Amino acid sequence: MRKRSRTVTLTILGAAAFTVAGCRDEQVDAQAFPDLASCQAAASQDGLVTAAECNQAFAEAQALHVEAAPRYDSLAVCEEQHGAGNCGSEAQQGAGGSGGIFMPLLAGYLIGSMLGRATGGMAASQPMYRNAQGGFTNASGTTNFGSNAGRAQMSSQNFARPAATAGQAPMTRATAGSRGGFGNAGGARSSIGG
Repeated sequence: MRKRSRTVTLTILGAAAFTVAGCRDEQVDAQAFPDLASCQAAASQDGLVTAAECNQAFAEAQALHVEAAPRYDSLAVCEEQHGAGNCGSEAQQGAGGSGGIFMPLLAGYLIGSMLGRATGGMAASQPMYRNAQGGFTNASGTTNFGSNAGRAQMSSQNFARPAATAGQAPMTRATAGSRGGFGNAGGARSSIGG
């Protein structure tokens, strides 16, 4: 009888340890670039990715930008959230639209080491935008970065696919303000550049 209790206890402890290990967030190597040329230059100097992966990741970041960039009902509201000169109309950025909806300009992109194996709502690349504080943020506004260039390990959750904003109602001053501003709703801080 005693032997059976020990087996049950070890089984429960083993299952609990497995559950806790399964809940830990995977850390991935990530690198941020202000543009495609910077990524290609780093790739030629034994960077995290190859030049071909730079091209693939940049194209993915551009596609996510068009699909999921925050959208605002006026240039003034967009610039309040992303800084003066950091916004343009959907039409100017190749996202269609009539020019009455504004979105931040692409200020760089973040590449994760899961490139080529991104699945389950994950993207291997994320667009980066300026925030009102002079730093950078991801498309969902959940992580703030001190720079749009650098390399670090970070949570794979930074690569969660952002919600689509194309075709949705743009944020107004009131809706952006109710969140504390874009990039301030629970925004974690990354070690890339700050």
